[in-house]
Amino acid sequence: MKSRPILYIKTGCPWCCDALSYFERQSVDLDIKDVLQDQKAASRMKEISGQTKTPTLEYADFMVADFSVDEFVAAARKRPDIQEKLGLKD
Repeated sequence: MKSRPILYIKTGCPWCCDALSYFERQSVDLDIKDVLQDQKAASRMKEISGQTKTPTLEYADFMVADFSVDEFVAAARKRPDIQEKLGLKD
């Protein structure tokens, strides 16, 4: 079974809205966790990233915390394997 990337967000966060729009345009199938509504997700996000800011994406051994879309794209470009698995297009 292929695991889906997890996007940790906070409702009303403008960077989260941008990230959601980006992933929708890229047709990336995500598990979305609102850390304001889900304490377990908030704890997991802090555990993996060491911080509490959103958006944060977790996928296998790839994690990007507190990112803008440009920062995410730059991080993903350093991992062609992740780009391929997520189906990211330039």
